[in-house]
Amino acid sequence: MYFFLSQLSISDIILSTDISPNMLNIVLHEGTSISLSGCMTQYFFFGFSEVSECFLLMVMSYDRYLAICSPLHYASIMSPTLCINLVLVSWLFSFSIALILTLSMCQLQFCGSNTINHFFCDFYPLVELSCSDVSIIQIESTVLSIPVLVVPFLVIVVSYTCIVLAILKISSLSRRVKTFSTCSSHLTVVTIFYGTLITMYMIPNEGQSQMITKILALLYTVFTPFLNPFIYSLRNKDIKEALRNVLYNKKV
Repeated sequence: MYFFLSQLSISDIILSTDISPNMLNIVLHEGTSISLSGCMTQYFFFGFSEVSECFLLMVMSYDRYLAICSPLHYASIMSPTLCINLVLVSWLFSFSIALILTLSMCQLQFCGSNTINHFFCDFYPLVELSCSDVSIIQIESTVLSIPVLVVPFLVIVVSYTCIVLAILKISSLSRRVKTFSTCSSHLTVVTIFYGTLITMYMIPNEGQSQMITKILALLYTVFTPFLNPFIYSLRNKDIKEALRNVLYNKKV
């Protein structure tokens, strides 16, 4: 789990580095400009980090499934080689999918004011600005959303269904709580991340106001990467003990 967490942290760092500096620049100067090449570069790294997080969360759910449902076989199945291979495949697929969408976006023609009513170069704001035929890239994004969003989400749902069923078979209530707590952090992150992504990209964009769209985008581009270290750190006994000591010393 800690190995997968390190990869998730890398994905979060890429996303925060890609989005946050320009967002702060927009806030401080009440708007800013970005070149077309810079916008496409930002879009690529945004897509790369978001897709990688989808795959990594799916891999982590499989890891939790093995740990709880097949604890005796966990060490033999989830070997270091398998962990590395799962991560490499996740990064490779993420890079390929982000590259495909970015190259398709680069083929579009942009005209008019070229003003994005957003704080970063996202898919829908860029498509709306284009004066080209965007039907092909919209079909591409819909098709690619199946392996990126639908498949990982289904794997996570199936994994946690099996986990819940396995936990319900445990007779002791204290053991149930202890077992479920091992995956509570991951489940919290999955709920926030996939909840906002599905709302953004699976629900028709016309039904959302610009303010709601920006708030949802803020959740999964800034808030979730910011929250992840805190969510997972609170599962660490040493960090919890250090936090208790700090709070106790303040009271004293």
